[in-house]
Amino acid sequence: MTELPFKRHSLLFAPMEGVTDGPYREAVNKSFGEWDYFSTDFYRVPSVGRINPKSILKHYGIGALENKSLNKKTSIQILTSAKAQTQEVVKTIDDLGFHHLDLNLGCPSKKVNAHKGGAYLLQDLPILKDIIRTIRSNFNGVFTVKIRTGYKDDSLFLDLLKLLEDEGAQAITLHARTRDQLYKGRADWSYIKKAVKFSNIPVIGNGDVWTLEDIRNIYEECNPYAIMFGRGALKTPWLADQYSRYKDNIDFLSDKILLDERKEALHIYFHELEREYRKIDLSDEHILKRFKSYSRYLFDDFHDAEKIKSLLLRSRDLNEFKYHQLSQLEQ
Repeated sequence: MTELPFKRHSLLFAPMEGVTDGPYREAVNKSFGEWDYFSTDFYRVPSVGRINPKSILKHYGIGALENKSLNKKTSIQILTSAKAQTQEVVKTIDDLGFHHLDLNLGCPSKKVNAHKGGAYLLQDLPILKDIIRTIRSNFNGVFTVKIRTGYKDDSLFLDLLKLLEDEGAQAITLHARTRDQLYKGRADWSYIKKAVKFSNIPVIGNGDVWTLEDIRNIYEECNPYAIMFGRGALKTPWLADQYSRYKDNIDFLSDKILLDERKEALHIYFHELEREYRKIDLSDEHILKRFKSYSRYLFDDFHDAEKIKSLLLRSRDLNEFKYHQLSQLEQ
């Protein structure tokens, strides 16, 4: 069985729908290359129709596919259900030569769950077992899964961990909330600690890891094999770079140092994103829409954060957004 393509204590940029497409991953990797690993956003396995390899390649991102160094540290993630064409898609992904396949079992979307995919499968272990077996028997590379602690509750948590390990998953990324908790409250890292002790395969911790202190704390409290960052990576896409530089001096960092770095990094971030989006001929309107969505967390540490975000979200065109963004970063 192929070994995991990332080492212990790696920092992983989470798959996020509508965010981690090819151009986004390329921009972040160019700007902040200390991230050890990336993933595509999920490819939704269709229930009907012919499986077209070109649609899978397009979803992955042609530019990202041609970038060999980035390709080596990227998984392709799928989201499927009992009625979907899992075998056909997985065979196609294998034939295309992708080295790492991840299964999304954590998506809490009402629409996804209504179609019995994503986190819905955490409450139906017999069907999940069939899906896992189908994937494992048709994919020759690394196979991992991303889960939550359960659907409505955690009653099947340990059974779920055992099933995934027994059926050939090589690592489990655990977002320490149930599906019904969505992103409310605080992720309960005690589940990560429990999973690490219970499982014989690597457990990757995920959920409310926002800061350098959080990285240190989750390693000390839970000892996960690695950490995956979702909203924390959206807030600080350069967090892995910071950790590589400051992990031995976290307690001596001032808020001013981190804010000054944030201003400098945001210049780089938006510049590289626009460059990559221009390569695929994304319109100003679509770039603006993405920039607005990314700004949800980026400016939280600024004085008058809500005022800044309001200005950005009210921008009528890309130039106005860039003007407001630059004016804040130059203060």
